[in-house]
Amino acid sequence: MTDPQSDTDDSVEVEETSTGSFGDAAAEMANETEIEGGEIEGGEVEVEPADGPPVEQQLAERTADLQRLQAEYLNYKRRVERDRELVRENATYQALAPIIEVLDNIERAREHGPLDPGFRGVAEQLERVVAAQGLVKFGEPGDAFDPTIHEALSHIGEDPGVDVTTCKVIAKAGYRIGERVVRAAQVLVVDPGERDEAPAAQM
Repeated sequence: MTDPQSDTDDSVEVEETSTGSFGDAAAEMANETEIEGGEIEGGEVEVEPADGPPVEQQLAERTADLQRLQAEYLNYKRRVERDRELVRENATYQALAPIIEVLDNIERAREHGPLDPGFRGVAEQLERVVAAQGLVKFGEPGDAFDPTIHEALSHIGEDPGVDVTTCKVIAKAGYRIGERVVRAAQVLVVDPGERDEAPAAQM
């Protein structure tokens, strides 16, 4: 006759043996477990460095990119402002160039005598308007001849009183807007002449 107590003891022993084997296996597996980027050793995780350039190099590259973009933007802004100024200057030139002939007629009328009071007021107002837009008159007798702003219609001889080729007569005044010549002054010029040497004093 089998003792019930002995059967119970054997089953308990089996369960204890099974439990102990499973725990040992789990502990062994835990010691061999690898994690991404490192291994567990002595309770500490050693992380392997990530692939790619260091943070300092990445920061330097991003800074260089930002500086390059900023320089390109500043150059673009300067170019736009320069183009805008050129468009404005061209528009002013196109508007004022035809008025120069009117100013010539006013000047010729003055040469023939005082202007009528009504006409004089209109003429002076017109001159003020074009001057406010940047149109400047130039060319006076005695100016040194400059081929960039003067147009020599003819030479009228020599003048011992000048040292360089000089504008003697202004046929038509010149006009410019800023550094841009709208019309060169039309002039008659004289060249330097030989000067008479004073006789030496006799002892």
